[in-house]
Amino acid sequence: MAGHGYESGRLDLPFVGLCTFGKRPVCLDWDKIDADVAVLGVPFDMGTQYRSGARFGPRAIREASTLFSFGHSGAYDHEDDKTYLPLDKVRIVDIGDADMVHTDTTTSHANTERAVRKMLERGALPVVLGGDHAVNIPCIRAFSDHGPIHIVQIDAHLDFVDVRHGVTEGHGNPMRRAAEQAHVTGLTQIGIRNVSSTSRDGYEDARQRGSSILSVRQARRLGTDGVLAAVPAGARYYVTIDIDGFDPSIAPGTGTPSHGGFLYYEVMEILQGLVKRGDIVGIDLVEVAPAYDPSGITGFLAAQVLLNFLGYIFVEREARKS
Repeated sequence: MAGHGYESGRLDLPFVGLCTFGKRPVCLDWDKIDADVAVLGVPFDMGTQYRSGARFGPRAIREASTLFSFGHSGAYDHEDDKTYLPLDKVRIVDIGDADMVHTDTTTSHANTERAVRKMLERGALPVVLGGDHAVNIPCIRAFSDHGPIHIVQIDAHLDFVDVRHGVTEGHGNPMRRAAEQAHVTGLTQIGIRNVSSTSRDGYEDARQRGSSILSVRQARRLGTDGVLAAVPAGARYYVTIDIDGFDPSIAPGTGTPSHGGFLYYEVMEILQGLVKRGDIVGIDLVEVAPAYDPSGITGFLAAQVLLNFLGYIFVEREARKS
């Protein structure tokens, strides 16, 4: 055990210390980010159309992530025979939250965009904790000088509304706003199902703009390899994960639950395949609303998805070097 560092220094159990993402170091001076991954909270839920509360998502995900902070030498997965996220090889910092100005979407989005631009300038992989899905809008804008990117979306809803009663930057709009960006080459939208906030003409518009749309049932029929075949190979992928892409039986803490969703390994196998198909250049995970989940399992799911996904990314990056 001594060789793993457990008998020296602090044991640092999950319930001890500051509640950062994965209990990783804090860097609040964004001009001094020096890490492989920078984690940003965006506690914005002014874009919701029904149940609010995703503003508390970043705190819930961070708290849940402390459970997975064990492993001074990383986390060993016996199925993959891989050690993920060793502290001495993958540097992750938590850069705090973008500042939110209540009722002011424009300023809040500008603050988010500035934060993501700083992460990209410093060479860190941006990981954004939402917030509702509207936070994706400034995240994608921040890549204007760092494109091209292809967006891979895991979600129950298409989020391709153009404008509704003057609203253009709510949580039903992000994929439409993304498709309008010159640096976005296309979208693969996976898990879309049941009644949606996007009307038929929105679906037709998305397909005309080159979007590939798969429901959960279609994805299951295709299998992981078939789903991955719908994603352009060799691209730079920005992955946006709405927690309601998962079934509410495992992710009840969200404002717009939709039954018939994915289970854990269905999504993880897609993400694990995606890292081998191209390069992951940005991630957001949104719509965790902890007030609707007293058990806290939604936050644990979000944290586990992100940490495992990061593990896949950096193992693949290391393999490509050899």
